[in-house]
Amino acid sequence: MPGSGMPGSGMDLRLDGISVAIDGREIVRELSLDVASGTVVGLVGPNGSGKSTALRCVYRALTPSRGTVWVGDTDLSATSLRDGARAVAAMTQNHGSDLDFTVSELVALGRSPHLRGNRRLGAHDRAVCRRAMELLGVDDLAGRGVLTLSGGERQRVLAARALAQEPEVLVLDEPTNHLDVAHQIGLLSVLRDARITVLVVLHDLNLAAAVCERIGVLSHGRLVATGPPSEVITTALVEDVFGVRASVVTHPQTGAPQLLYALPTPVPKGR
Repeated sequence: MPGSGMPGSGMDLRLDGISVAIDGREIVRELSLDVASGTVVGLVGPNGSGKSTALRCVYRALTPSRGTVWVGDTDLSATSLRDGARAVAAMTQNHGSDLDFTVSELVALGRSPHLRGNRRLGAHDRAVCRRAMELLGVDDLAGRGVLTLSGGERQRVLAARALAQEPEVLVLDEPTNHLDVAHQIGLLSVLRDARITVLVVLHDLNLAAAVCERIGVLSHGRLVATGPPSEVITTALVEDVFGVRASVVTHPQTGAPQLLYALPTPVPKGR
């Protein structure tokens, strides 16, 4: 997005044989996934399949038992925390705060990796924060206390903070939680149009198919399918991995695959 004050291309992200064991149980198993520079890749899978655990390895909340996370040609574990935060920003599910920052103060925290010592925000920093809030439609909330916001408003503010970090790679864990349909589409459109490198966990397969250039499917910690949505989102895969029956149709405007779910046939009363 040239001239926008937001990052414009990002760098390649590569999960290279990532495994994570917790309390002797392997949660993620030999996960290898490439996210090309400037693309949006989705991770989908049932609850407990290892999606959030894989993301935690990317933003360094977890250290993989085996394998390496690469940003460009750099092993992320070999960088300082500050340099790592310049490279990777995260929007996680566990983002509660008891501190009543204003919206503008919370978004400004995204600039922390770029500031040394007690240096205050400069003109560029303020412009980046302002642009991030405009993109997410929260600029009119700038003076509000974060604790006064609805869940959906707070979600968009946190997305603005992540964008204000100007990362090369952005990872998001269920970013559309608490958002109504319009804001779900709006947030995902911002991520797609920003052309930074994005790895996002989504539960809604139709949203994933609409916004992601590629999708990786996790089941029991293993990557069982990866590719463009048109190749990955199939009736057979959805039934095999998620245990539900669905018909796959083509969106009449975008051509993306969309799922129509079938509820189980009810048993007639009296039987």
